[in-house]
Amino acid sequence: MAETKNKTEAAEQTASRRNEKVGQVVSTKMQKTIVVEIEMRKAHPKYKRVMKSNKKFYAHDEQNSARVGDVVRIREVRPLSKLKRWSLEEIVRRSSLAQLSDEEKVPASESK
Repeated sequence: MAETKNKTEAAEQTASRRNEKVGQVVSTKMQKTIVVEIEMRKAHPKYKRVMKSNKKFYAHDEQNSARVGDVVRIREVRPLSKLKRWSLEEIVRRSSLAQLSDEEKVPASESK
């Protein structure tokens, strides 16, 4: 029984060791792929001023559930294509713009 506990703990540690990032979705124009922009803040080595830099990551979104403006958590996975090395873990916060567009679409379909 102790061996199975050790194996499950080891499996959880390897899964949790994968890199995770939180960023904002900037594009959903591809099928099952989203582009997430991460804002990084880092002190300048010489001047010590905090500098902002942005980097875009391509992430796999199996259900096409993320929308532009959503804040999402992505996790590092094996390479899925030339650019995709990340997978959508969860949607942290929905965009208010996405909610407005959903509300506009519903009355249009009901009126037909």
